[in-house]
Amino acid sequence: MRQSMLSILIPALLLVTTTAGAQNALTPARPDPAQVLPSANPTSMPSATASVSQADLREVDRIARALVAGERVPGLAVAIVQNGQVLMERGYGVTDVSRPQPIDSHTTFRLASLSKSFASALTGLLVNDGRLAWNNTVVRYVPSFRLPSEAATQSVTVADLMSHRVGLTHNAYDRDIEGNADYPSAVQKLASAPMKCMPGECYAYQNVAFSLIGDVVFAATGNFYSDAVQTRLFKPLGMNDASYGLKGIESSPRWAKPHVRGGGRWRSLMPKPNFYQLAPAAGVNASISDMAQWMIAQSGHRPDVLPANVLSQLHTAQVSTPTELRGSGWRHERLESAGYGFGWRVMSYAGHPLYFHGGAVQGYRGAMAVLPDRDLGLVILWNSESSLPSGLMPTILDRALNLPSVAWVPNSITGGTSPDIAGGNASASDNDDNGSGKD
Repeated sequence: MRQSMLSILIPALLLVTTTAGAQNALTPARPDPAQVLPSANPTSMPSATASVSQADLREVDRIARALVAGERVPGLAVAIVQNGQVLMERGYGVTDVSRPQPIDSHTTFRLASLSKSFASALTGLLVNDGRLAWNNTVVRYVPSFRLPSEAATQSVTVADLMSHRVGLTHNAYDRDIEGNADYPSAVQKLASAPMKCMPGECYAYQNVAFSLIGDVVFAATGNFYSDAVQTRLFKPLGMNDASYGLKGIESSPRWAKPHVRGGGRWRSLMPKPNFYQLAPAAGVNASISDMAQWMIAQSGHRPDVLPANVLSQLHTAQVSTPTELRGSGWRHERLESAGYGFGWRVMSYAGHPLYFHGGAVQGYRGAMAVLPDRDLGLVILWNSESSLPSGLMPTILDRALNLPSVAWVPNSITGGTSPDIAGGNASASDNDDNGSGKD
């Protein structure tokens, strides 16, 4: 069943190979991500045949300014990196409509599900160290972990956690977390959760189950998960504004408040603590300056922190996600195939490999992408529930690929003249949404 799903992904998804001698005898047919050949990974072989021009950067700047004009959105920040260099790292608008301060490159945002890429990277490093193995079972590290059947419990692997192949239904027990249930209680409920399939056989996006990797990391290393990320990723990459949790963002020198719509205007809130409990899935806070360094590392330019063989594993599709092709806007128009790797979506964007993830939690949205054959990385963070800024991402990708111009942000906002595919559909979200039941 696993092979039939993977076979529908086109070669751009870089399918992992099935190997004999799997490390977990309970799942001998599962692919071993450690066996992916480095030569198959576009991230390790960036092409400099095209570049983002100054005119492209000016256009992104113009659209971003239009988005914050008149508080269409309270604020946003954009980073673009190429060939290991920062081309753009800029904030727009304000941190809080009630007590406005300008957003700059060091203003901290809540990342929501963009946090998953840090969890997978740490896991990949521990696999590279020999402290973990992708095909080791979760119960080996967390003996109290249970699913409804013993067979299911004993077969869930570390790789299954990181690629959403646990077998549960979508977003299992996210609504409990939204209702302020604690993480241990939600994990205990997995023992009686409805199952969609046996582990490893299908995809369903998770936050609670995904966060079990934090318990696995602690059991394997003796270090708290957030401390391990700080030591292995934040500090060596110079992500000096990055932190975990509500206390982390509140202690930032300048941070963007979340905003929701009410009474025809934006209203700022205090961040809810509930999804911060799920640190691997949704716990990171970071500035756009931090995220520029994260994109440089994810593009292969910091092998001292993220070696090429680790990136190859993270960016290789493990399971097909065809529902992504039916999304609105750029997904419908540009995507030719879609899968999920480890903490990253692996897509074909107009025939080009794309690594992508979105994130959403009350009052915050974000999107990040790596276009390996243009050695390009980009991140957009914003402090509201509007979907309008999501149109910046395909705008940048289209320009990097010399594709026909499309008004992914409606012409009514930007004053542009390109064909307006996005027009009138500004309420549709293109993000992975923590806790809403949407993936």
